[in-house]
Amino acid sequence: MNNEEDFLQKDSTRDEGNETEDNSMNKLRRKKVTKPRVCSTEVGEMDMSNSNDCMRDSSQILAPPQLSSRMKHIRQAMAKNRLQFVRFEATDLHGVSRSKTIPAHFFQEKVSHGVCMPRGYLEVIPNPKDSEMNRIRATCFNSDIVLMPEISTFRVLPWADRTARVICDTFTVTGEPLLTSPRYIAKRQLSQLQASGFSLLSAFICDFCIFGVPEFLNSKTISFPASTFLNNHDQPFMQELVDGLYHTGANVESFSSSTRPGQMEICFLPEFGISSADNAFTLRTGVKEVARKYNYISSFFIETGFCNSGILSHSLWDVDRKKNMFCSTSGTEQLTITGKKWLSGLLKHSAALSCLMAPTVSCRKRYSKDSKDLKDSVPTTWGYNDNSCIFNIKCHGEKGTRIENKLGSATANPYLVLAATVAAGLDGLHSSNEVLAGPDESTDFYQAETSEIPLKLEDALVALEEDQCLRQALGETFIRYFVAMKKYELENEEIAAERNKFLEYFI
Repeated sequence: MNNEEDFLQKDSTRDEGNETEDNSMNKLRRKKVTKPRVCSTEVGEMDMSNSNDCMRDSSQILAPPQLSSRMKHIRQAMAKNRLQFVRFEATDLHGVSRSKTIPAHFFQEKVSHGVCMPRGYLEVIPNPKDSEMNRIRATCFNSDIVLMPEISTFRVLPWADRTARVICDTFTVTGEPLLTSPRYIAKRQLSQLQASGFSLLSAFICDFCIFGVPEFLNSKTISFPASTFLNNHDQPFMQELVDGLYHTGANVESFSSSTRPGQMEICFLPEFGISSADNAFTLRTGVKEVARKYNYISSFFIETGFCNSGILSHSLWDVDRKKNMFCSTSGTEQLTITGKKWLSGLLKHSAALSCLMAPTVSCRKRYSKDSKDLKDSVPTTWGYNDNSCIFNIKCHGEKGTRIENKLGSATANPYLVLAATVAAGLDGLHSSNEVLAGPDESTDFYQAETSEIPLKLEDALVALEEDQCLRQALGETFIRYFVAMKKYELENEEIAAERNKFLEYFI
């Protein structure tokens, strides 16, 4: 990792804060955003001798000599670790890793030509019909797609024997990006953000549960939480997981036991760009594979019927990554005008955001767990340094001001969480002339329009379909697939089946 303090330091730029913010906002107003061209070999500086000395940067595209140099480092790493296999991994719509594994000696060839995979593996709608796909032809669903590796993500997997992995972008056989690919959608939104003069520093905070060996009674899975985690008796498991994540480039800032038996929390170190979502994606597979070595089952599903939380902590920076655009130079614990506009976008689109960030029936129980009233929705809340709020603005610590988006559950696709948050925030920057009044501020500010969060998934799907901003940002094709998938799940799955699916599929 290249000196994190360089990215997080803000004291040296305090005296130019107002000028920096004004310049970025002027650039936002006058610059026309163009659709980016996504390349699967976008990387920043990379040193294969130490995977944590790299910062993946999607703004740089490798020229042939650079690609050759990176491949040289990869070949050296493969020989040093006597690798036999390489996984080509891509995310499906749920955020679960779908992969094809190849013998290591074919890796260089597959870097150039990619690896084919049935499209249905990633879009995950069983037995699609034309009506279910909302006029999307089933023949498209049954075609192949091509996994093209982003070689900056090549890592030796500490928890798999003589195996490495590389995260892939997905393309059609004719070379077009797969429009339903969550990673492609996230990259596109980050490119829009960069074109507007900003960059995003973010990190996921994920909860998960560890269960003992399951027993099967009456065809239902009965699992027992590993309660010893509350007393840190099983430190070797967490130590192996955290150390393994470090060697895959996912830097864990801290981990701790959470409020329930067997429940753990992992906080990742903030990173710029797509890396934060890549880290959360790596965790979903890594925790599952390490747990099996200890005869555990890991899950983002709690035994009481709730989902674990998944928080996206983020801040907006200038395009040079030197100035936190949320930090006020006045010394008060308040958001800047830029930060308030960003927050207004999150509040405005919170109903649609919740559909992507709490995408199952069980996920949405979290919104009403503290309320005894029978309502169809709950208000969207925000505040300063208030962990009970859905959007919690933290104004303390060395990281500077940041917003915690707590709409999400740990089962949400991290790439969609990132993409939708950026899309909503950008809409606030583009269209909102209103800023938010804090609880103790004067009435000089106008309260931005907010939307309530639906408690039913069916109502959240309607909110997503009616949100024109997110439809345009994420793409009509993706919205149709996502809504069709969720409607199918609502029609065909019971809660008990959903619970077991979380244990075995959503890890």
